[in-house]
Amino acid sequence: QVQLVESGGGLVQPGGSLRLSCAPSGDIVVIGAMGWYRQAPGKQRELVATVFTGGRTNYADSVKGRFTVSRDNAKNTVTLQMSSLKPEDTAVYYCKATVLSGGRVLDYWGQGTQVTVSS
Repeated sequence: QVQLVESGGGLVQPGGSLRLSCAPSGDIVVIGAMGWYRQAPGKQRELVATVFTGGRTNYADSVKGRFTVSRDNAKNTVTLQMSSLKPEDTAVYYCKATVLSGGRVLDYWGQGTQVTVSS
């Protein structure tokens, strides 16, 4: 089964930057939004940023002005550029895509990548 694979996580100091990428492991048909979510220890998973097929974006208030989400429709990839990182951005980041599979509309999730912001 095709999976979404994230990369680019790691340890960064406060104020630093990281770039997360998400790509499918095989052929998929993305028909809707692609985006990023995150889950910090002891907290629920929350939306970080979404980009729709036409390019419209949506961000959580906590990351507006610091994060930028983009997608490549030809490659079915989504990227999250994170700047001015804060310790509270520490979490496991997951990408998600709405795909057409076997005649059904499904949400595919990646396995997650750890982002740690600490000095």
